[in-house]
Amino acid sequence: MHLFKENAPSDHDAALSQLAIIDLGPYLRGEPGALDHVAAEIRRACETIGFFYISNHGVDEALIEATFEQSRHFHALPLETKQTLTLDSDNLGYMAMNTSMQRHSTVHKATKPNQNESFFVTHQRGPDHPDARAPRPFRGVNRWPDGVPGFREGVMAYFDALNALGQSLLPAFSMALGMEPDFLAPSFADENNATLRMLHYPPTVIEDNDFGTAPHTDNSFMTILARMDVPGLAIRLPSGEWLSPPLVPGTFLVNIGNILRRMSNDRFMSTPHGVIVDGQTDRYSIAYFHSPNPYQMIEVAPSCVTADEPTRYEPRLYAELIHEFFSANYFHQKDHGSIKMENRYA
Repeated sequence: MHLFKENAPSDHDAALSQLAIIDLGPYLRGEPGALDHVAAEIRRACETIGFFYISNHGVDEALIEATFEQSRHFHALPLETKQTLTLDSDNLGYMAMNTSMQRHSTVHKATKPNQNESFFVTHQRGPDHPDARAPRPFRGVNRWPDGVPGFREGVMAYFDALNALGQSLLPAFSMALGMEPDFLAPSFADENNATLRMLHYPPTVIEDNDFGTAPHTDNSFMTILARMDVPGLAIRLPSGEWLSPPLVPGTFLVNIGNILRRMSNDRFMSTPHGVIVDGQTDRYSIAYFHSPNPYQMIEVAPSCVTADEPTRYEPRLYAELIHEFFSANYFHQKDHGSIKMENRYA
């Protein structure tokens, strides 16, 4: 039996009951008491499972559907066209099938490459942007295919909407950490680190320890995931069971990553998850990773440190943590392992 099938809850309603659905409508409208309510719900979800749904999130369903269409269009391009956009040292561009492995994962020993292809974008910066001209790591320039009208505009419209959503949630996450609503704002100022990943999974060929994406935890602050109706995602509950979160129309699935877990001094859970696509239908998903500015120090929130729970993590520059993650997981990053990044932070 495959890893995801072991001890998996079989009842759809039982599986759904494990995950909170947080209604953001009153919060985004600024209604009295809504910030406290959403912060409490986020705190509870982060402390118990690390995944939750958000509804009434304000992102137009037509935009989401259009972005999935753009993703299908891109991944249907000839391989030689996509390979002209092969991932650069900032992890922007196209990642081909079988060119990544979850070697940074502490929750599973990966022995096979991931069976997915992906296209990565970030904030739109021109070649004359100061960070691009420097160049400054993780502040690179997006790469776009030629001859695909409307693709860049459509993808960036979705990126901008998700970035705005992520920024709007910072006060609630600040309070979930036990801090004031503006606590996280300085860490996410001056273009936060944000990545949109458009994933395509063919049906997984399972021979031995094969995955569409092997079990791992995300290296982000939080991830906002849009999915279509082809299943494949599984998350590991604290009990050790693997749960396939049902698709809930009108919602995004959110999970917290290692950076927020670090800030919470391990009070919040960065939950292992992975993908296997059963059947014969290709799967598409769009993962948006929302994180602090790479040149901010990642430190444990003061509210999460007590005499009984001292700080478990020393302050680290987020760019260093990104570099470690990329170097471990992406084959093309092996050539960039000797970058003297400490000389490029100023």
